[in-house]
Amino acid sequence: MDRFGLIGHPIGHSLSPRLFAAAYGGRLPYDLIDTPDFEEAWARFLAGYKAINVTAPFKADAFARVDWKSPECLRIGATNLVVKTPEGLRAYNSDYLGVRAILEPLGRGTAAVIGYGGAGKAALAAAEDLGYETRLYRHAEIGGGVRADVIIYTLPRFVEGADRLDCAHLLEANYRDACLSAHPGYIPGTEWLLQQAVTGYALMTGEQPDLEALRA
Repeated sequence: MDRFGLIGHPIGHSLSPRLFAAAYGGRLPYDLIDTPDFEEAWARFLAGYKAINVTAPFKADAFARVDWKSPECLRIGATNLVVKTPEGLRAYNSDYLGVRAILEPLGRGTAAVIGYGGAGKAALAAAEDLGYETRLYRHAEIGGGVRADVIIYTLPRFVEGADRLDCAHLLEANYRDACLSAHPGYIPGTEWLLQQAVTGYALMTGEQPDLEALRA
């Protein structure tokens, strides 16, 4: 039987196993491969898994090891999803795909991305490709506040200026320790995670996930 999993560290808090089980009724095994050593994690993937999700701090390392990179991976320089195929290892970025799915119905306008880690780079690329006028802010640059139609907050915690974000829609990447949930127009990180699952799991397994079960 094909196996699937997530590599990264630390990942004990991840909701991915629960989502994956819901998406496929528990038929397909999904493991957390939690180690700070990328070489160990990668070797375990190659030895026993059909596809993996990749999270911090391994997104750039995995990107460097694959045989084929999707256009969004090439834009971002990182992957969070690698699939074995007869043609070799293929890399995708469901961070990008998830943000794009969320932003597309919101119309166009201005978008501000706060934070420039892997999630921030994916969010910036998705907003740009949808035609938003974008601006990137690092955490030290928001002390005076930020104004945009859409703000995507990818920092792991509250920083100075985060109480002065002016927007119609605010998407926060952190679903574990959300710090901006009281903001009007708030879109939680769990929605980003869900949209990643909808787009990414089909690429991993070759089967469409059960959307109703994912949202339950």
